[in-house]
Amino acid sequence: MSSEIMHQIVDTIDAEVRSRPSAIEFEMAYQARVAIDRIKFAIKHTEQFSKPCIHMREAGLQLLDALERLESLDRRFQIRSRATTDRNETVADARG
Repeated sequence: MSSEIMHQIVDTIDAEVRSRPSAIEFEMAYQARVAIDRIKFAIKHTEQFSKPCIHMREAGLQLLDALERLESLDRRFQIRSRATTDRNETVADARG
């Protein structure tokens, strides 16, 4: 087998591995979902049980910012994860 063909095979395998979310990415996505749920809970209870004041308003805005950042990360992970699944289904359909 020529060196060029072997490099192409290795490059193909490497690209496939990089295109899939890793185990640590799945763990981080899970932890982000947990944090999202906890931040939503904190926002709800802060609004429901605290006296309105400038400090609580600022805390609420900080929580909303953190929530939006985590949800953005979660959406990107979902898109990446779906793209891998869609690509694998297309390859399976082409073979079958």
